[in-house]
Amino acid sequence: MIQVSENASKQIAKLLAKQDLPGGGLRVGIKAGGCSGFEYVFGWEAAPRDSDQVFEGDDGARIFVDPKSLRFLDGTVLDYDTSLISRGFTLSNPHAKSTCGCGHSFSV
Repeated sequence: MIQVSENASKQIAKLLAKQDLPGGGLRVGIKAGGCSGFEYVFGWEAAPRDSDQVFEGDDGARIFVDPKSLRFLDGTVLDYDTSLISRGFTLSNPHAKSTCGCGHSFSV
């Protein structure tokens, strides 16, 4: 399961409306690479794939996660950072043993 914070939900709903993707969602996944072994990937999609798990937050925000990525993301909290220094989606992943300085890659 992936939890979606209130801030992340609001931002997802806002960006889906801006991109004219009603019923769409944010794809969250992982791929090999980055400084620490794996890196997070994000993308906007109009609909989930057949094998995706779909997680919902407030404001109709939906997250699409493929089964392979879910093994590494289960229990993660998706948030949206609104600080002046770094603005964007953040993931608090309980499976990450270490992360790089930028927060976009991790190791297990």
